[in-house]
Amino acid sequence: MRSILIPTVAASLLSAGAAAAAPAGDPSGTWLTEDGRAKIRIEKCGPNAAHACGKVVWLKTPLNDQGQPRTDIKNPDPTKRSRPVIGLTLMDGLKPEDGAYKGQIYNAEEGKIYDVSVSRESAGELAISGCMMKILCGSQTWTKAPDEFAQATPVKAKAATVKPAAN
Repeated sequence: MRSILIPTVAASLLSAGAAAAAPAGDPSGTWLTEDGRAKIRIEKCGPNAAHACGKVVWLKTPLNDQGQPRTDIKNPDPTKRSRPVIGLTLMDGLKPEDGAYKGQIYNAEEGKIYDVSVSRESAGELAISGCMMKILCGSQTWTKAPDEFAQATPVKAKAATVKPAAN
């Protein structure tokens, strides 16, 4: 797998100190993808907050070539292609298993879903391993990102209108 995430995928949950105090294996926090193009916030979710969910909170390039916010254009479901990538849930309901959280991750760059295993390597590193059909596999190391507010979905600037002076 080229990249589990995308140029269109990644801002904060826990401070660095709180992340360091997180239980071993807990992936909670904001993470910069290996390619530096996105930040993903992972939080506890589901029944009794036993699962992990992750969504895009920042993009290095939040606008497309037309100056519009990036959207989920490769989604196989045409009704979802206009969804903004910022705020897009990529991981939903990953379950704890063998010291990691396992489930599926959505790659908006390809519009594909991969089986994924997410595990905390250290306070500052998160190991992401994914496979499609158990044969196309890859891995990345994400790094802890400083806490910040989530990036707002950018809006294309409107041209200023000039009103004629009244006589």
